[in-house]
Amino acid sequence: MDQKAFAKQLRRQMTDAERVLWYHLRSHRLAGQKFRRQQPLGKYVVDFVHFGARVIVEADGGQHNESPHDVARDEWLQAQGFRVLRFWNNEILLNTQQVLEVIYAAVEGEGE
Repeated sequence: MDQKAFAKQLRRQMTDAERVLWYHLRSHRLAGQKFRRQQPLGKYVVDFVHFGARVIVEADGGQHNESPHDVARDEWLQAQGFRVLRFWNNEILLNTQQVLEVIYAAVEGEGE
């Protein structure tokens, strides 16, 4: 499956945590900031990306625990100039406001 088709499939099958994040990130809801979801970048598809600030947000489930694939992926994305923020799904669902504050700070260039 090509990247565009895979990204489209991921958009239709979002996890609960991804839905919660997308609700807050879409339509410039986070302080007027523009995010895209399930965006192909190179050979990867990232959950959410803010191109202006070069920030990627990933919602991770248990399959990402100590994943060597994620380490290589993050290294490649960072080499392309992106900052990668990873949050566990339960963190997003239980502490949504704190997660949004971390994302906002990263987009604004704070905490680098």
